[in-house]
Amino acid sequence: MFAFIARQPILDREKDVFAYELVFRDGKGGAYPELAPEKAKFIAQHFHPLGLDDISGDKKSFIHFNPDTLISRFPTSLNPESVIVQLNDPMTPSAGLLDACSHIKTMGFKIAIDDPLMMSAKHEIFPFIDIVKVDVTKTKYDLIERTIPRFLDANISVVAEQVNTHEDFDSCRSLGFDLFQGYFFSLPEARIQRHLPASKMNLVDLMGESSQNDFSISRINQIIERDAALSFLLLKFINNPTVNKRYKITSLKHALTYMGEVEIKKFIALLSLANLSDDKPLELIHMSLVRAKFFDLLSQQRGIHTDPPVGFLVGLFSLLDALLDQDMPDVLKQLPLTDDVNDALLGKSNEFNSYLALTRAFEGALWMNIIQQSKVLNIDQKQLHALYNQAIQWGNGVRATISTYFPKPIMKKPTL
Repeated sequence: MFAFIARQPILDREKDVFAYELVFRDGKGGAYPELAPEKAKFIAQHFHPLGLDDISGDKKSFIHFNPDTLISRFPTSLNPESVIVQLNDPMTPSAGLLDACSHIKTMGFKIAIDDPLMMSAKHEIFPFIDIVKVDVTKTKYDLIERTIPRFLDANISVVAEQVNTHEDFDSCRSLGFDLFQGYFFSLPEARIQRHLPASKMNLVDLMGESSQNDFSISRINQIIERDAALSFLLLKFINNPTVNKRYKITSLKHALTYMGEVEIKKFIALLSLANLSDDKPLELIHMSLVRAKFFDLLSQQRGIHTDPPVGFLVGLFSLLDALLDQDMPDVLKQLPLTDDVNDALLGKSNEFNSYLALTRAFEGALWMNIIQQSKVLNIDQKQLHALYNQAIQWGNGVRATISTYFPKPIMKKPTL
């Protein structure tokens, strides 16, 4: 049961998500929480408890554990195929902790050490390590360069933490890091191209239609008919069981009959975004999906029922600058979006500025910011957690549908 939680992606050398690190609000230092039975029962009854599959999807989960938890209260219900045990403060291990590490290794779990300051191979806990995480903002470059071969030679994977720019990513990859944690991928890269290619204009037209008050089924059909693949993908999205469990939709007109204009506008926007920048990491699209659903749920909670669904569109398009490697004002000059959507994306709406601040707080496990924004929006913070969890589940489901259409290069994955 995981109700109050944040997740942060860990990417491989090809910028594909390998795992999510989970940060628990109720655990010391973000570690796996040890809740009193009464509190655990209350959360289970009121705040839509989730399992790891709901949070991390088909990816692995890095979970922090405090030494005391590993020694005496390790949750044996966790699956060693999907959970990597991340140990806090391992530098002075007790005999009990070493025995606990040995035990969980025999259970099949992998062990990650967080920020070990490049520990010696003679350290007592070294033989149990499968993964080392290094905060590259706290460890000097020359020290990393000298000592990282020690881990690679021992077949230990190495994660670079706090990778905050594309330059950081390139430097860490050249040093030999296997995995990378940080939001570098959500920032624009410097490129010469400043205009959308003509091949993407069908998608631009669809994005514009999704934000209009008037809905023209014939206009949408005309745009989609220019590219047969778009029609197939739209129907694939609409028939995703995450969002449509009742009907098998066979055409856009059929979808309009059963789903209504607002939902169709959401999926037209989603389809456009997913295909607008197909050379970007899928996790960037995934973040956009979660934001879209979260903004939409917040709008509904706040009583902002609009057609078009401005909240959904603002969340979905909030990372357009990173997707297209342009500043947001330059991007919006090329898109036929409404003034409401444009203003929100340019930071001119207090309402949506609060949504974005809240989303970033969830993405970064900034719990005090969540409390602050709950007061601004007059929504109970526990309810905000429930809404964000719902958005994660929705995003996981849609990602599973669209991932088929993002071809991946042949690569050597970390063998964990």
